[in-house]
Amino acid sequence: MSETTPTEQTTAKQTLVKSIARNSLGLGLFAVLTVGLISSTYVFTEGRIADQVRAFEAKALMEILPPNTHDNSLLDTRISLQPEPLLANTTEKDGYVAFRGNQPVAVILPATAPDGYSGRIELLVGIYADGTLAGVRAVNHKETPGLGDKINTNVTDWILGFTGKSLVNPKPGHWAVRKDGGDFDQFAGATVTPRAVVASVYRTLNYFAEHKDALFKQGFQAMHDSQDVKKEQNNG
Repeated sequence: MSETTPTEQTTAKQTLVKSIARNSLGLGLFAVLTVGLISSTYVFTEGRIADQVRAFEAKALMEILPPNTHDNSLLDTRISLQPEPLLANTTEKDGYVAFRGNQPVAVILPATAPDGYSGRIELLVGIYADGTLAGVRAVNHKETPGLGDKINTNVTDWILGFTGKSLVNPKPGHWAVRKDGGDFDQFAGATVTPRAVVASVYRTLNYFAEHKDALFKQGFQAMHDSQDVKKEQNNG
């Protein structure tokens, strides 16, 4: 059995080091390219998802408060809402105030049901000035198709059942699904989703009752600010 010379051993070590270096460099470049690809995909996808959510919200605004219920542009009376436990929103969100003849008609509030079966359920909750619900729409969620997605109006009309309800209709103890002794239907094979939505809408009604005057005041200011901007643009 032949023995390697010191020179051969040194050469072998150098070759091994170079091989490891090349492999490490290759893996490093692969990792960089992968991260870059994932990041780019996320950025572009995130933008498209955000656009889709905004488009769906715009459609939902008109469904909750049709044009014949107010005479202002809801987008001109956008109000900023800070994170709020009752709404379960963890970031700043936009609300919308409807007016007719400078009198507040309703407000549409963003709310979140944080305890959906598959995560957070983003809602828009419309409430008339008298405290009755104008309507509720789910605008973003990951609930199971065929079960939890029944909160979508294109699947069932379940969520339309909130229209006309208020803090006193049904009574507070009945703001729950029937399985929990309440007045709202649950879905066959899926109770978590409707339970979360019912609780979120009830909390939103409570938020409105506590902040009604401030919400309408903020909306009134937004409307006049928008009118001032339009006057300046026309004069310019």
